[in-house]
Formats: sequence, structure tokens, C-alpha cells
Amino acid sequence: MIRILFFWLLSLSVWAQDTIPYAKKLDLNYREDQFYVGIAYNILQNKPNGLTQNKFSTGLQFGFLRDMPINKQRTYAIAAGAGFTYQSFNQDLLISKGDNGILYSIIEDGFDYNKNKFYFLNVDLPIEFRYRTSTPQSHKFFRLYAGFKLSYMLLNQSNFLSNTIDYKIANSNHFTKFQYGVYLATGYNTWNFYAYYGLNPIFNNKAKLNDSSIDLRTLNLGLQFYIL
Repeated sequence: MIRILFFWLLSLSVWAQDTIPYAKKLDLNYREDQFYVGIAYNILQNKPNGLTQNKFSTGLQFGFLRDMPINKQRTYAIAAGAGFTYQSFNQDLLISKGDNGILYSIIEDGFDYNKNKFYFLNVDLPIEFRYRTSTPQSHKFFRLYAGFKLSYMLLNQSNFLSNTIDYKIANSNHFTKFQYGVYLATGYNTWNFYAYYGLNPIFNNKAKLNDSSIDLRTLNLGLQFYIL
């Protein structure tokens, strides 16, 4: 009986010694979701009459956000950082060069072509308000992040290719250099739905279709993944 009690006390002591260091390892000042990677489908908004999208228009983004909790439980936070976004749009707005500069027209139905797209690369400055159900013991939690993103266009290009024509226009000054919009990311653990809406047009007032400004904006819907 004494031996049993001795071994029980010994095992209890070992267990206590093992759990105390573990408790000390818990990071009560933890931060969440420092890096992000996302993929989205780009949907053009405010399309002029006759303009349609075709194929898959891809959006990719990645970056870093500094997580700054604002309550003791660290379930609320503000995050700010920097990143990059690539957006491409497959559609039937033909961008070509003429004697008077860059011209815009809608590709006629039935015209056979291989590719027509424009794309651009932005550097982003996002800031967001965060709510999550995280704890020091678990990194599997529900999150709801809402933010605002300011972007500067580093480069752009439009491509049109058919059997007889090949147009490539790089770094046109008809694109809006500074873009901004709002976004939302929500989900549980790995999988998070992401939506972004551009608040200003993709093209500036130099871009005209039938003497009217092209007020195209972007809606991006996809998935966002976060890494500590």
C-alpha cells in the first residue's frame, strides 16, 4: 500500500513538473494571421453595353499584416501591412493603338480571336479590423475581418491576339494608378471566404468608349489563407 502511494505521489509530481513548464509556454501575448495568400475570381462591374467577360479572370494576392490586439482576450485586433495583387480580366473590350492614341471598342460577335485580356500588378497597403475566437491554446478559430485597401499600380498590359492581329500595350497611362476598395474575409481555420470591391474605376477619364468614360470596377470573390 505504501509502495502504491509512493509511486502515485511520484507520478503526480512528474505530471505537475511537466504541466507547469507547459503552462509557461502558453503565449498570452500571441498574435494571429501575420501572412496571407489569396486566390479570387475577378468580376467586372459597371460594364458598358455589349461588354462581356469570358474564360476565367484570375486574381492572386499575398502579403504581410501586423496583428495588433486591442483587448485583453485578444479577440479584437487591428492589422496593417503591405502586399501585392495580380489581377487579370478576360473580356471583349478591344484596346488598340491608332493615329490618335489608344482606342477602345467592343469586339463584334462572331469575330474569331485567340486571346483578349488586360492585367495589372499592384502594391497594396491594407488596414483591417479583426474579430476572432482564438485562444492561447488553439489556432483553430472563427474569424471575421473587414478592411480597406489602398493600391498603387506598378505595371499593366493589354493583349489581343488573333490569326492576323497581335496588339500588346504595356504600361498605359489610361489605367488608374491609385486604386482603393473595401474587403471582407471570414471563415473557420484554414478556409476563408474573401470579397473585395473596388471603389474607383480601373480606367481613368482618358479611356473613352463611344465618347463615354469607361467606369469599370472590380469585384473579387475567392478564398483567403492565413499563416502565422
